Amino acid sequence: MKDLLSKLKLILAGIVFAGLIASCSSHPDEEQIKMLEETKTAALAAEQTLANKKQEASDLEAKCEAKKAELAKVKKEKELVLQKLEAKKSQN
Repeated sequence: MKDLLSKLKLILAGIVFAGLIASCSSHPDEEQIKMLEETKTAALAAEQTLANKKQEASDLEAKCEAKKAELAKVKKEKELVLQKLEAKKSQN
């Protein structure tokens, strides 16, 4: 009985395995090819968007650094003007 059950399991497993192999084709069908192309197009678009956003972030960081440098220059200029004003006040 145990032997028969084991043989039946083996035969059933063989049938399932053969069915799986028979149902899998080695070539993709038209729908799979279309889906692959759509996926590739979406991936390329996403990569381009990422590259654009990275460039935009880099440009904004450069602008921010330029503004910080301009602010530092204006602060120094303000300090110099205040010093000159204070010196003029003390002369009078």
